[in-house]
Amino acid sequence: MIISDFTLVEIQKWTKVSLLKLQCEERLPNILPGQFVQVRIDQSPSTYLRRPISVHNVIPENNEIWLLVQKVGKGTETLCELPVGSIVNIVLPLGNSFTLPCLRCSCQAQPTDYLLVGGGVGIAPLLYFGKVLQTQYNIRPTFLLGGRSQSDLVQIDSFQMYGDVYTTTEDGSAGEKGFVTNHSVLEQMTANKGLQVCCCGPKPMMMAVAKWAYAAHLNCEVSLENMMACGLGACLCCVEKTTEGHLCVCKDGPVFNINQLLW
Repeated sequence: MIISDFTLVEIQKWTKVSLLKLQCEERLPNILPGQFVQVRIDQSPSTYLRRPISVHNVIPENNEIWLLVQKVGKGTETLCELPVGSIVNIVLPLGNSFTLPCLRCSCQAQPTDYLLVGGGVGIAPLLYFGKVLQTQYNIRPTFLLGGRSQSDLVQIDSFQMYGDVYTTTEDGSAGEKGFVTNHSVLEQMTANKGLQVCCCGPKPMMMAVAKWAYAAHLNCEVSLENMMACGLGACLCCVEKTTEGHLCVCKDGPVFNINQLLW
């Protein structure tokens, strides 16, 4: 883990989210898919706590990370309005990761395919996950991305670089109309017992995906988005009740197997 100043080198803006590309002078530590960062908001005097944001992508040769940020309050609004060249102090990497294949293991329990399901800004950690699966493990995942409307579906071209992309929107403006759990591609995947399902997004969506995966006897992990303050398990504001007791999402998660959760 490091605490370092990053320079904002590029920002892209859509209706509800912004993509921040940040570089630091020192070498990045190893960052795993599903981990997050804590960002200090210096330009907002009323924002006292760092903001937790999923790592959207990592470009190690440039010491660069991408953050996909949704405006939900004064802190994230300030972050999305920063000019290029701004200095942003970041703690990273934090939390655990999605489970990756084991290159040293040849057991039959190893996943052979991955379905990565994201809703809204919950698509953020899935791009880097798909990139790692394809470039390091030669696994081309399937992405299933959902939003309320077409404006919620961003970075589609980037996702298509690493896997097959399917989309849903609640209003039918893009992809199939409905929720991600209504998409026809799921029918093809139910019988694939080598499938690993990984999901991030609004809690009702994750619960629906978990219910589908459980019924299909598929292994499933979800990335929780409980409110976090410290990112280190000290403040206890992100505690989740699990089969193993009360766990801190920031330290013991944010990724949990659905069998750990009392859903």
